[in-house]
Amino acid sequence: MLYRDQGVVLRTIRLGEADRIVSIVTEGHGKVRAVVKGVRKTKSRFGARLEPMSHVALQLYAGRELDTVTQAETIDHFRAIREDLDRLAQATSMLEAVDQVSQEREANPRLYQMLVGALRALAARPTAPLLVPAFFWKLLALEGSQPLLDQCARCGAEDDLVAFELGQGGVLCRSCRQGMPASPDALALIRRILGGDLTRVLDEPDGPAALEVRALASYAMEFHLERRIRSLHVL
Repeated sequence: MLYRDQGVVLRTIRLGEADRIVSIVTEGHGKVRAVVKGVRKTKSRFGARLEPMSHVALQLYAGRELDTVTQAETIDHFRAIREDLDRLAQATSMLEAVDQVSQEREANPRLYQMLVGALRALAARPTAPLLVPAFFWKLLALEGSQPLLDQCARCGAEDDLVAFELGQGGVLCRSCRQGMPASPDALALIRRILGGDLTRVLDEPDGPAALEVRALASYAMEFHLERRIRSLHVL
């Protein structure tokens, strides 16, 4: 059966001498793993359309275990990201996180839309210190792991919140503290990210609070995934 969809290529694996297996997060079919035949040949009709991060319109043939890509047209190659090593590392960390949370053949349009939106924002902004951490916080919320931020996750106290531990559910007061230290400024930024003020947060300059939000987001995302995000440690 043939079907069409749009998606973002998350990663590729060599298969034989000329083929590749691509993992793509799609709008309507969840994560799809598909064979691209002959893609590594010089005269491949797919060219560079199916590299990681490429946003593509696809036609695929559904298989029992792996689908087969029969057509691919580029929607956005995100050249501005590919030509900037810092932005490329940021994009790669988002692809890696999405690859870990997305489920094969389980549609999650919101996840697809979040990733496309984040890549477009990254391509449009030469510097965006809070874009990746904001994406991670939003991804945690989408996964049902949004942390408690307004009161101690252990005792319910609303004052003197000084630490963060995702395993406990969010922020902790001074009496219950464990995990990572969390300043009032950093917690305020995270609340704004999750509370609908993302556009203005992305315009915030870099500084101690932004650095702290990045560290907390990385910790929280890796805790949720139960593994390290390799590309994060290149940033």
